[in-house]
Amino acid sequence: MQAPRGTNDILPDEIKTWRQLEHKAVEICHRFGYEEIRTPIFEHTELFLRGVGDVTDIVSKEMYTFKDRSERSLTLRPEGTAPVARAYMESNLKGIPQPVKLFYIGPMFRYDRPGAGRYRQFYQFGVEVFGTNAPAIDAEVIVLALDFFRSLGLSDFALHLNSVGCPDCRQEYRSALQNELKDIVSTLCSDCSERFDKNPMRILDCKIDKCKEATKNLPSILDYLCSDCSAHFEQVKLLLNKLGEEYVINPRLVRGLDYYTKTAFEIISTVGDTEQAIGGGGRYDNLVSTIGGPDTPGIGFAVGIERVLLAIKESDAYPIKGPTLDVFVAKAGNVPDYEVMPIIMDLRNAGFSVDMDYMGKSLKAQFKTANKKDARYVVVLGEEEMQSKEVTLRNMTTGSQETVGLKQLAERLETT
Repeated sequence: MQAPRGTNDILPDEIKTWRQLEHKAVEICHRFGYEEIRTPIFEHTELFLRGVGDVTDIVSKEMYTFKDRSERSLTLRPEGTAPVARAYMESNLKGIPQPVKLFYIGPMFRYDRPGAGRYRQFYQFGVEVFGTNAPAIDAEVIVLALDFFRSLGLSDFALHLNSVGCPDCRQEYRSALQNELKDIVSTLCSDCSERFDKNPMRILDCKIDKCKEATKNLPSILDYLCSDCSAHFEQVKLLLNKLGEEYVINPRLVRGLDYYTKTAFEIISTVGDTEQAIGGGGRYDNLVSTIGGPDTPGIGFAVGIERVLLAIKESDAYPIKGPTLDVFVAKAGNVPDYEVMPIIMDLRNAGFSVDMDYMGKSLKAQFKTANKKDARYVVVLGEEEMQSKEVTLRNMTTGSQETVGLKQLAERLETT
């Protein structure tokens, strides 16, 4: 038996790295005043049809949708923003002091073509803010994302920034795009041809070379922003400038979801031969109302954890190591487990991570096991040690060793 295509097992050695990365995310979110939320793995399909948009690639091609035994259509969540918006509305979080600042870490599911850092079950860290349209919160969300990457030792990345306007100014831009595209739409890929009528802005997001070349001279949405959207974008840029953050204005950045308004951004990894987005987001002022709630501005981002880990490995930026084992207890001779286990449990109850041999290995082999487990210390317990109530304590880093009384063992370990 094998895992389904596009999924993978995260093994114990890798989990150490994941835990460190998740710890950094939680630590930074708490520093910025964000609280954790956890939403269901699956939602009613209608949430994504209405919230994400039925002409997006996610909804039209990539969702895992099924019917339960009551014939209700359910979908494994392909992204985190719509579920958090639903929770905000359903739990009446509008009734608490605004803005509501939330973060999440968890698995998402898309029937996508598997590749480097891209899976059908993948994990995202994301933040969402509801209740304010202040440009300052846009800047804060962007800086939070950048600080997260910097905390991991990453430096080879670039912030791409754009405004996708609001429904009012986008309507004029949509017409301008269709007018420019009408003579060349037949030369574009099938997806772009379909987008021409439904959402021509998505053509700017096409990754196929022939489409990018054919559309390189299309007008910029920044020339069509209404006064409100333009003023908002100028404020976001001003705040980022004041905070010392560098960015690239990218008029082709429209993101892949229909709910975005005004600010849109991506963080692009420049490690290796190809550039790849390792995170991105933007403002979605109409999302809550689209799924049936009150008018509520919002903004957020999501980071693909697998892509971040890949960038870390490629840049050799952050020597992520999980916690090491404090003590490995090596048995010498025929010391029975019922004599050893109480000593181990006393050390565990004192707060140390402790393991022992369960395979009947020789003392030499047990030391090799301790090395593989990256144990800081080895405690040797033999018949003589049990009689004398003293053990041999070896420092696995320096190779030095000493004799310590059993009653003083925990205290001695605390001082090292």
